[in-house]
Amino acid sequence: MESPQRDENAVPRSAALRSDRAFYGDTDVLSKVPPVTFAFWVVKILATTLGETGGDALSMTLKLGYAVSTLIFLAFFIVTLIAQVASRHYHPVFYWAVVVATTTVGTTTSDYIDRTLGLGYARSSIILLSAVIAVLIAWHFSTGRIEVDHIHTRKNEIFYWLTILISNTLGTALGDFVATTTGLGFEGGALVFAGLIALVAAAHYLTKIPGSVLFWAAYVLTRPLGATLGDTLTKPAAQGGLKLDRITSSLVIAVAMVILVSTTSLRKRPIARLPR
Repeated sequence: MESPQRDENAVPRSAALRSDRAFYGDTDVLSKVPPVTFAFWVVKILATTLGETGGDALSMTLKLGYAVSTLIFLAFFIVTLIAQVASRHYHPVFYWAVVVATTTVGTTTSDYIDRTLGLGYARSSIILLSAVIAVLIAWHFSTGRIEVDHIHTRKNEIFYWLTILISNTLGTALGDFVATTTGLGFEGGALVFAGLIALVAAAHYLTKIPGSVLFWAAYVLTRPLGATLGDTLTKPAAQGGLKLDRITSSLVIAVAMVILVSTTSLRKRPIARLPR
């Protein structure tokens, strides 16, 4: 049998690993994202809820509108992302600031597309879901795998944050679609997405579905869960909400995030181990 031809321009995996070790000094490198634990998911849901209440606080309570609010949050996202990318290790302030920024800019961007441009929840959800899938496929094709909590190269970090930004925009549209067009309301929508997340968690323990697939499925679902929870807190009673103040709710959720991150393992610097 004829042996397959070897691409002379390809960089051997062993050489790439040696390059990583030379750069980082050892086979143990500092990952730039936190470990995926139960506390991680709680903080993520708080962050997505904060994104909904915070985004609505600017666009609706302060009456800045979707376009202006999107520009403000986009600037916040760029600043926090620069700090995160410049960091050589996981820094909880930088990391969670970027997550919150993606949820807030995702909220106002989705509302602008759905309401101002008139695209509608269903069409925008389909388009954004297709974009998330396309990014994940490109990520796998470009690097050979989709990382979850071992992000320590620039390419993986770019794909990681791009996926999060699009998925958090998708989550806003998806949450509004389920809550407003199905008749379930915001509380019913929250229960639907909580149930779907529970199914993903069960699949983690009961099936052999790749962990990266389940991680990103859960990550996408936490955004509409946070969106419906945020709307449940702040929408008028006539719309099934509790009519809490958006700014006050945002501040309370932000304080809860800070307390949880500062008292759990999420404040530690996770290690990404390179193969020997």
